[in-house]
Amino acid sequence: MTRIFIDTEFIEDGHTIDLISIGMVDDGGREYYAVSADFDFRKLAANPWLMKNVWPSLPKIGGDHRLYALSGPAWPQWLWRPEHMRIRAEARLLRRLFDWDDPRVKIREQIAADVFAFIRGTDDPQLWAWYGAYDHVAYAQLFGRMIDLPEGLPMFTCDLKQECERLGNPRVPQQQTGRHDALEDARHNREIARFLDERAVIHDA
Repeated sequence: MTRIFIDTEFIEDGHTIDLISIGMVDDGGREYYAVSADFDFRKLAANPWLMKNVWPSLPKIGGDHRLYALSGPAWPQWLWRPEHMRIRAEARLLRRLFDWDDPRVKIREQIAADVFAFIRGTDDPQLWAWYGAYDHVAYAQLFGRMIDLPEGLPMFTCDLKQECERLGNPRVPQQQTGRHDALEDARHNREIARFLDERAVIHDA
């Protein structure tokens, strides 16, 4: 069995889940990270939480994400009224700042092919995530409907938070940097898993 730790960033509105990025790390150290070229920039611009927490980690021209913090009073006031005009203008700017040439930026079909190859490249793969329900849907929908998931890919994702609760809810290591960067979060999920492994030895003895 090979554990693969996964994290996704996505836009969700209660009806749909639109993948922004995906990170995967296995126990052996292999890693995969991709950013979708197909997510809706207007929905990103309309979501203050995503703008604050996820946009800074995405590939942008010129590199340093701190140059491109787009929320708050730094924007000219006219862009904030009316709301639909602000969102439309901000989405256009996001698209201009987004680095479409970054090799990590890929169309969904290519991400699906890469994810398939990454997972099938392991022996008896098992997916793990922290609060993983939405991560599983974002991953599975790369391939279409639930019944379209290719043979050999996990049909469920194990939940690190559930394992943490089973072990008495110990305080897990805190992530110091890179939160809401899908690859950094996936790496941290592996750190949490290894911490819980040690607790499980004692708990299950």
